Amino acid sequence: MASIEFVQVTKSFDKHDVIKNLDLTIEDGKFTVLVGPSGCGKTTLLRMIAGIDPQTSGSVLIGGKDVTRIPPGERGVAMVFQNYAIYPTMSVRENIEFGLKNNKVDKAERTRLVESISETVGLGGYLDRKPSTLSGGQRQRVALARAMVKKPSVFLMDEPLSNLDAKLRAQMRIELIELHKKLGTTFVFVTHDQVEAMSMADTIVLMNQGRIQQEAAPEVIYRKPSNMFTAQFIGVPPMNVGDLMKDGARFGFRPEHAILSQEPGGLHYSVRGTIATREMLGSETLYQVKTSGGQSSYMVKSVQDLFRVDQEVYLGVDAAKLIFFDAEGRRIDDNHENVRHYLEALRGHSYG
Repeated sequence: MASIEFVQVTKSFDKHDVIKNLDLTIEDGKFTVLVGPSGCGKTTLLRMIAGIDPQTSGSVLIGGKDVTRIPPGERGVAMVFQNYAIYPTMSVRENIEFGLKNNKVDKAERTRLVESISETVGLGGYLDRKPSTLSGGQRQRVALARAMVKKPSVFLMDEPLSNLDAKLRAQMRIELIELHKKLGTTFVFVTHDQVEAMSMADTIVLMNQGRIQQEAAPEVIYRKPSNMFTAQFIGVPPMNVGDLMKDGARFGFRPEHAILSQEPGGLHYSVRGTIATREMLGSETLYQVKTSGGQSSYMVKSVQDLFRVDQEVYLGVDAAKLIFFDAEGRRIDDNHENVRHYLEALRGHSYG
């Protein structure tokens, strides 16, 4: 196991800084997920850890040791790619033991390792089969097993589930969580999918345009987003945000924290509107509510399916569920003196 540190790391392509002066510590033994939109720099960080695409300046440390001048094969890391990168002409066994053969591990030890690890990932009965006869999930397990036989201190995974269908992705998420618990190794997982990030991570590192927006546990990043980007990137649907018309500040609330009713409900923020769209998703229903005058629209997530399109409703939110952002988009602390004034301003917007 090993921690990973980025110290004042910059990465440039064609004199353009993709990442600049970044500091980040990935804890030893944790399942850390790097998440963000395409082009945010998350895969670039992963490749720097692996040594595939070294940093332009700054230091990368693994287990406290600066690995800047250490080649990829000697860093004690193993990488699992999006496209699996397994050899189609080799059997499952040959794929898994390929690296062991290159490292001249004797046959008896190779056999022991391959059979032990194939059982761990559920491939015990598939060792003599070719990858073309396996499902996507099984091929992904081959890639994992091949990484595991190296006994790395760090597992690096670059969108490894993106080629799988929705049901298999959900299954593989559970299997990876269980595998991490079993191995206790440092996992660094890259994805653009916030559901993967929220469901798997001990720690989420949310990035945008080469900068860390927030680094926190999933429940913290969801309940206490540090800025408006985080608030609207994390969450399905994303957080509702409205203009406060005061100091350039804005207010926000999660779709599940809004309550719909046919009459005013006495909640702190209350606005009249019309159901514009309705999506029935089984245990939940998503409504889009357009406010009177059509100036704003909000998403509401409800466990009750009580309303229909074009129906007039009141949308209410309790004061404790409202959060505020300053003119630069930073979250304002709940104890800040301005919050009381903003709450009063919102109360004045009732039924607008």
